[in-house]
Amino acid sequence: MLEDKNQERTSLSSLGEFQLIEHLTKDIEAKQPTTLKGIGDDGAVLNFKDKRTVVSTDMLVEGVHFDLAYMPLKHLGYKAVVVNLSDICAMNAKPTQITVSIAVSNRFPLEALEELYSGIRYAARIYDVDIVGGDTTSSQKGMILSITAIGESEEDDITYRVGANPTDLLVMSGDVGAAYMGLQVLEREKQVFEVNPNNQPDLEAYDYLIERQLKPEARKDVKDLLKALEIKPTAMIDISDGLSSEILHICKQSNVGCNLYENKIPLDPQLISVCEEFNLDSTTVALNGGEDYELLFTITMEDFEKIKANPNFSIIGHMTQESEGVHLITRDDTKIPLKARGWDAVDEA
Repeated sequence: MLEDKNQERTSLSSLGEFQLIEHLTKDIEAKQPTTLKGIGDDGAVLNFKDKRTVVSTDMLVEGVHFDLAYMPLKHLGYKAVVVNLSDICAMNAKPTQITVSIAVSNRFPLEALEELYSGIRYAARIYDVDIVGGDTTSSQKGMILSITAIGESEEDDITYRVGANPTDLLVMSGDVGAAYMGLQVLEREKQVFEVNPNNQPDLEAYDYLIERQLKPEARKDVKDLLKALEIKPTAMIDISDGLSSEILHICKQSNVGCNLYENKIPLDPQLISVCEEFNLDSTTVALNGGEDYELLFTITMEDFEKIKANPNFSIIGHMTQESEGVHLITRDDTKIPLKARGWDAVDEA
């Protein structure tokens, strides 16, 4: 909607694959001591010595995961990095390197990829990770981004989805639902723009929601926050597919049940206001929206005193015996089975 249509365009075919890679990565420098060899060979060489290595890969597909009608390419590059780093943070590990693979059709000029890469490089700088390799190739239609994130951790710090116990407390960072409502606002404004291209949207009232959708952040800080509190989570996951879905993942893999309390779910005031505007239930949005990239984790009851007054975290429930099932306890104290209704890649196939 806001893209300058009169930009200079350089055809990618005028460069070729190797010249394109060299052009996009010529100023990238490795800063992590674990990076022995980055871009420029058949593979990156990393040296973690006695630490554990964590690796995660995510793919973003145009038309499925992002819409360039309202997603600026610089924001897309930034978000593509962040969503992968979030998976490393969800293992209670420190992100250190990424590889970047891109497939694009011939409708994208060099300047478009420069803009995309500026977001990728900015995210790498903000999160202090090295770009150590990747691939570029052609696509029949649209753009595909695949980023692999690598991290390191001491063996004792690694946290899995399995490990939660009955009576553990369920805790999360930040708030949920805002990214989904940001998407709803952008989709609405896209439809208005398609009817009247001269109409310029006023998005000031939705700034927090839109930022959560277009420029999310990985919670790299949580590892250090918990360490300072002397808390080791028993299980952890990032909230990418909706709060309810992630709770069910932990319960299934840890063989436990859960009681989630509706009145404890942290919601931003702007989310509540815009849900009313869209005639949507804010709890439903929080449970099923996705793309918040906050961290959800469990801790022992013994750690309650350490975390109860910390402004960075919310205690939203507790784990139970597996036989008790997984439930939402509503504001009027009604017990409802919790179901995952978030986005599912299988359903999209």
